[in-house]
Parts: sequence; C-alpha cells; structure tokens
Amino acid sequence: MENTFKSFLAPSRILLGPGPATVNPRVLKALSQPTLGHLDPNVISMMDEIKAMLRNSFLTENEHTFVISAPGSVGMEFSFVNLIEPGEKVIICTNGYFGDRMKQVAERSGAEVVVVAGEWGKPLDIENLKITLKYNPDTKFVGFVSSETSTGVRNDTKALCEIAKQAGCITIVDAVTTLGATEFRVDEWGVDMAYSCSQKGLGSVPGMSPVTISPLAVEKIKNRKTPITSWFLDLNNVWPYWGSFEKRSYHHTAPVNSFYALHESLVILMEEGLENSWSRHTRNHLYLSDAMATLGMDFYVEAPYRLPQLNTILLKEGMDDAAIRKSLLLDYGIEVGAGLGAGFGKLWRIGLMGYGSNIENIDRLMNALKIIL
Repeated sequence: MENTFKSFLAPSRILLGPGPATVNPRVLKALSQPTLGHLDPNVISMMDEIKAMLRNSFLTENEHTFVISAPGSVGMEFSFVNLIEPGEKVIICTNGYFGDRMKQVAERSGAEVVVVAGEWGKPLDIENLKITLKYNPDTKFVGFVSSETSTGVRNDTKALCEIAKQAGCITIVDAVTTLGATEFRVDEWGVDMAYSCSQKGLGSVPGMSPVTISPLAVEKIKNRKTPITSWFLDLNNVWPYWGSFEKRSYHHTAPVNSFYALHESLVILMEEGLENSWSRHTRNHLYLSDAMATLGMDFYVEAPYRLPQLNTILLKEGMDDAAIRKSLLLDYGIEVGAGLGAGFGKLWRIGLMGYGSNIENIDRLMNALKIIL
C-alpha cells in the first residue's frame, strides 16, 4: 500500500483562547532537546529545580509540591481521590462549568457532596458558605475554583479558605487558570491542596498538572482507613518518584521533554518575577478593556471580579459568533474561545495568559476585529 502520509506542519497561530496559550520560543527550544531517560541523574536534578520553582510560584513551603504527568483535570482527580474516603462530606462551591466538574469528580470519589451553588458570572457568595458550614458541621473538605475559566470570574480564595479553616476543613482549590497570572498565596491563605496546569499562566506546553499539598493534607492521606482507588494517582506511589534525590524510584515513564519545557517556563517566570507577572497580566487586561470599549463591547463580569488572564466579552446583538471566530482563525491566525454552557454563542473567552499576554497580540486581535466587523 502506497504511503500518502506526510509530516505534520502546524500553522502559525496566536492563541488567545482559554488555553493553551501561545508558547515562548525559548520553551519550544527547550522541548526539542535530546530525550534522556527519566531516571537519568540530570533529569532528576532538573525535577528538583522544578519543585523549587513551583514552590516559589505557589508561594508555599510545602515539601509535597511536584507535577502530575497529565493535564489539570487529572490534577483535580488526584486531589479528590487521595483525600476523600467514601462517605466523607465535602462542600463544593460552584459558579461555573469547572466548579460543576469538581462536584462530579468529588461524587465519583465517593464523597457525600453538599453544593453551594452560585450564579454564573458572579463571584461565590461568602455568606452562603458560612451558612452551609453551620448546618453541616461534619464537613471535612471545602472545594472551589479560584479562577472560573468558563465565566472569567475571580473568586475570593483568601476569604473562602479562611471560612473553611475556621470550620476545621481541609481546602481543595482549583488554580488551573490562576497560577502565574494572578495573586495566589498557598501558605498565607490556608490552601491545603491546590492543582494547576502547565499551559496557561505558566506558559508551557499542555499535559502537566503542578500540585502542592500541605502537611495537614498529607497527614490525612497517610492516615486513610480505606485504600486509594487509583494506582497511578496514589500519592504513596507517585511521591517516591519525586522525593529525595538519593531515593528516587520508578513510578512511570515521565514526559521528560515536557519537563524540559516546564522547567524553562518556570525559569522565565522567575526571571520576570512572580508579582511582575501578575502586574503584566492586569495591565494587558485593562488595555484590552479600553480597546473593546472602542467597539462598543462590554465584559460579562463586573469589573471588580474580572480575571485579567481570561476575559469574557459579551457579543452585541446580530453578531455571528461562529463566523467571526472562524474568520479570526483562518484569515488572521488568531484563536479566541467560545462561551461554555448558557454562554455559548453569547460571549467570547479571550485569554491573555503567560507569554501570550502582551500588547502586540491585543493590537493584532483588535485590528482584525475592526476589519471583520
């Protein structure tokens, strides 16, 4: 049979959707280095540096700060499958698509789930969590999304964790769209389990989920009465692979080249400075806001609660969502995200994340929109 297949050549795109973000050429160069064995001492040394830089990015001293070799959704599964035993009560605060996903994962982990339901496009109501905890004093965990990617809403992580900790609960926080882009202080705010991803604020390639686990959460995992139901995601199995340099042991064949890329993206973040990165994302968000106002377009979320790295823009009446996004992609090489759930066809999700968060990309988007519209 004649071979008709040829090498794949990716077109050039400016990725301004909800993720992945456009990757820095330095990161792509790091990705292309020769593959080493995943237990090579050079790789192990690099992994130790990844752990140290992740601790700096999460603002934590947690020893158990490392990377799950899978995307952020698996980081979510890792968190729940390790912490929760069947029948334990967890409160899940939801105000968007990914809060709902957290609820589903908690249920599949065997938890008794109590939902604090918020309105899409609005931040979570702190008082609702207080009341729910009052009427559920046996709650052991509180989980929520810090940056709701489906709506562009920033939830008050510090306040939510404070309330949960006052009730004696372990906190589980989705930081997938948060890490590296907006303020997130694990130790100071009382976050016990946080998971994120590699392809958004950190500016690396997709497929990895950084996690950090407090000593309290580690103790809970170590003292479980029932076995963890996942072999691959069992902290007791995976941690020896990320543990001390001298005692590193085989767990799985890790994506070594992806680790190269993540390492380089973290080096870039450390060079810029974490708080400088937060400020850059905010400046570019405000620039986009002013630019959208010139087209008569407004945000879905009220100004105090908007995410600078994930901007949800309301479409004006008569605008053809699919046709405009198709033209942006095929004619101008720019990707923006569609709305999720009830927001589909009614809003855009414009990501300004990591390396892709810059004025030049915003100007290109706005110039293309002015021509299309």
